[in-house]
Amino acid sequence: MKWVTREKAKVDRIACPWLIKKFVDKNPEFLFVPPETIPQVVKDTGAIAYDAKGVELTHYKEDGEERVSFDAIIKKYRLTDPALLELAKIVRGADAKIPNPPPESAGLEAVAHGFRNLAKDDFDNFPLMMHCTNTASSKRKEPRSSSTTLRNLQGRSPISASGTSAT
Repeated sequence: MKWVTREKAKVDRIACPWLIKKFVDKNPEFLFVPPETIPQVVKDTGAIAYDAKGVELTHYKEDGEERVSFDAIIKKYRLTDPALLELAKIVRGADAKIPNPPPESAGLEAVAHGFRNLAKDDFDNFPLMMHCTNTASSKRKEPRSSSTTLRNLQGRSPISASGTSAT
C-alpha cells in the first residue's frame, strides 16, 4: 500500500511509518509531500493519508485529551499489544501537549528532531530512522525486512528501509 503524509516529518510522522511497517503493512511505500498536495496525491495514487488535516488518521480528541496520528492508526487497525499502547503514550507525549507526559517522551522528541536535523530531507530521514529501528530489532533476534519503499514526488529514486537504492 501507499501511505502519504506531510513533508518535513517530526515525531508523529517519524513514529507512524515504523508502526505501519511493523503492525499494519509489511510492504509499505511512503510519500512525503507538501500538505496542500495530499488530497490530489490520494486521488492520483490511492494512498492512505495520515497526520494531515481533514483525514481519518490524524490528531483527534478523546476524553478531552489530544491524541496523535499514532493513536489513530492503533485505533483504526485495532492494535491491542500492551507494550504498543505504552509506546503510544510516549509518542503522544512527545508530539502533543498533554498533562503529565511520560519522561521518555522528551527523549523521543529529541531523537526525532535529531534525525530531522541530520537528514537533508524526508527522503534521507526515513532510512536513518529505519536503520536505527532495524538495528534494535536485530539485537532482539527478530527478522528484519528491507522491503519498505520511500518515494518523494521530486523525482528521486525509491529506496529500501536499509537505505540502499531499490532500483
